[in-house]
Amino acid sequence: MFGRRKEGKYTASQIANFFLSRINTEQGDSISPLKLQKLIYYAQAWHYTLFDKPLFKEPIQAWVHGPVVPQIYARFAKYTRNTTINLQEEAIDVPEFEENTKQILEEVNEIYGEHSGSYLEKLTHSESPWINARRGYKPYENCQEEISLKSMKEFYSEKLVGN
Repeated sequence: MFGRRKEGKYTASQIANFFLSRINTEQGDSISPLKLQKLIYYAQAWHYTLFDKPLFKEPIQAWVHGPVVPQIYARFAKYTRNTTINLQEEAIDVPEFEENTKQILEEVNEIYGEHSGSYLEKLTHSESPWINARRGYKPYENCQEEISLKSMKEFYSEKLVGN
């Protein structure tokens, strides 16, 4: 399997759109690119842990501020990591998700979505998938190492057993 990546059914952009579609701007809710990246990461991690299938095919890299999907970073590059994404300017097309996928996305949004991007950054920095991918890098050194699906599954499987 070396050199081959399991294919996900969706794209990281579709997963981003799901989380963006859940933001209620009329109630004053907002989301930063930093927070969006972490929600996408947790969606991939939990989906792969529970179903042994990736949610999307794009790699997640261990950047300084936590897990990042480079394609999502490029999509929202006009915003700084902690500014609010202007949802009126974004095309948010959400596909019909399979029921089990939708349930995972809803749970990730409910559990992690109540936290700030900074909190989620600190959380990912305390977890072994990001830590191990950055092994050998200084705290503020650029890194494009991929956070493996295997490392996510190993770590989050332990969380399931611990509950």
